[in-house]
Amino acid sequence: MGEQKGKIESIREWIVEHKLRTVGTLWASGIVGSMAYNWSQPNMKTSVKIIHARLHAQALTLAALAGAAVVEYYDHKSGAKAERVAKFLDINEHQHRD
Repeated sequence: MGEQKGKIESIREWIVEHKLRTVGTLWASGIVGSMAYNWSQPNMKTSVKIIHARLHAQALTLAALAGAAVVEYYDHKSGAKAERVAKFLDINEHQHRD
């Protein structure tokens, strides 16, 4: 059980560190999946396929942004973000002294 929690925590930390990459990858894979599904429907007009892909893109964008907001909220609530900012500022301060 402890190993599982450690793995989940490490995944969460990676997502927190790479928010934009995570959101962008999920969004792009969702769009590709949506387009592949729409184009596999032979009895649908091309214009309808494009409209469906656009609607899916909008829904996926909202879902990705909501997911990023949840991760950001959890990160802020746990205090991990403040620790990272302090560490970052400390690193920059040492670089400017040298």
